Amino acid sequence: MAQILMFASALIIFLSLFLVVNGITSTVPCTGDQDCKVLTGYVGECTNGFCEYYRL
Repeated sequence: MAQILMFASALIIFLSLFLVVNGITSTVPCTGDQDCKVLTGYVGECTNGFCEYYRL
């Protein structure tokens, strides 16, 4: 029983890592979306003066 609880808690922690990391913020300054370079599988947009990338 204890092994099942430990497995379930480890699985929850492991899966939560994928929920937390959903966007990438870069240190590239920008004034508009066109200033953000194109990354495969990501959409770039200018937010608060820096490029942010989100998965498609």
